[in-house]
Amino acid sequence: MNHNDVLRSVRYMLKLNDPKIAKVIELSGLAVSTEAVASYMKKEEEPGFVRCPDEVMAHFLDGLVIHRRGRDDSRPPQPLELPVTNNTILKKLRVAFELKEEDLHAILKSVNFPVTKPELSALFRKVGHENYRPCGDQLLRNFLKGLTLRVRG
Repeated sequence: MNHNDVLRSVRYMLKLNDPKIAKVIELSGLAVSTEAVASYMKKEEEPGFVRCPDEVMAHFLDGLVIHRRGRDDSRPPQPLELPVTNNTILKKLRVAFELKEEDLHAILKSVNFPVTKPELSALFRKVGHENYRPCGDQLLRNFLKGLTLRVRG
C-alpha cells in the first residue's frame, strides 16, 4: 500500500488537517511544510501529487506514537526503520493506538477480514525469522478501515 493512502486514511481517522499532520511529523524531528503535506494528500491523478517518501512516512509514524501516547524521555529516541513496509506501518499503528492482540483480531473481524492468531503473530516477527510473513496491501487496507470504524465510531 502506498504511503499517501496510509496518510490519508490516518488523517481521516483522527480528523487531522494538513498543519496538524505537519506537527505530528515534526514531533519526531523532521520539519515538513504544510504545502508538502497537502501534496501528499492529493490523489495520484490530481495535479501537484507527490509520492510520500519513506523518511517522511517513518517520521510520521514515530510522531503519531508520540502524539497519541506522549514522549518517553526515559528512553533514547529509536532509529528510523527504513524502508517502511506494511509490517512496519502495522506495528507502529499498534503501538500508537495501544492495541493488544485481541483488539487486532476484533478490528479485522469487524470488517469481515478474520485472521488466525498464527497469521497475525507472523506479521510482527523480525524479517528473516522462519515464521515471518509480509503484510499484504489488502490486510493493511482492511485494518485501517476497521481501525477507523473503531476510532470514529
